[in-house]
Amino acid sequence: MAGVDLSEGVLLLVDKPLEWTSFDVVNKLRYALKVKKIGHAGTLDPLATGLLLIGVGKFTKKLNELQGLDKVYEGIFEIGKTTPSYDLETSFDSEADISGVSLEQVLAAAKHLTGPQDQIPPAFSAIRIKGERAYHKARNNETVKLDPRPVIIHEFDVPKFENGEVHFRIRCSKGTYIRSIARDLGNELGVGAYLKKLRRTEIGEYHVKDAQLLEDVITEYRSADS
Repeated sequence: MAGVDLSEGVLLLVDKPLEWTSFDVVNKLRYALKVKKIGHAGTLDPLATGLLLIGVGKFTKKLNELQGLDKVYEGIFEIGKTTPSYDLETSFDSEADISGVSLEQVLAAAKHLTGPQDQIPPAFSAIRIKGERAYHKARNNETVKLDPRPVIIHEFDVPKFENGEVHFRIRCSKGTYIRSIARDLGNELGVGAYLKKLRRTEIGEYHVKDAQLLEDVITEYRSADS
């Protein structure tokens, strides 16, 4: 980053920390780097880690283009349990016997969920309903009805299935909710499922192996600016 004029535009690859919102990361960089024009290309939930593309200065104009790129996620679905949010943001609300679920059934379900899908987003999402975020309604125990949205699951690989944990690698289109895939996988298997762990590894040609930790980005910039 040395010698780069942030006002002229730069793309930062950040490895988002656990429990930070994407906005938290942008806000931290806004004040630490003392820039006004800054944004991100593709939200990550607080309980997810991984690649976050941050556009600074004139590069913010390219964020819409970057948001449209395919994304790759790795993580773990746990079958036999469900939560209202489809992840660990909320408490478990059901549990089922998974002793009869085989790897072959998991692979068949993953195959069925590969390709074009009409996916229903989670009620606990940032989608607006008449100006209000869906998750606000969900947290207030209000009924949330969201229309299905077309997405494409290009790849749904299951490298390991052990003790009810489905380790996955998914490449998907813009707008795909991995938490909704957890729900749909659980429905396919008839035992329920939730998203236990999630990490975004790729956005288009960009890879998390080339990303920096948030504090390292700030330190490097301040060193270059001093």
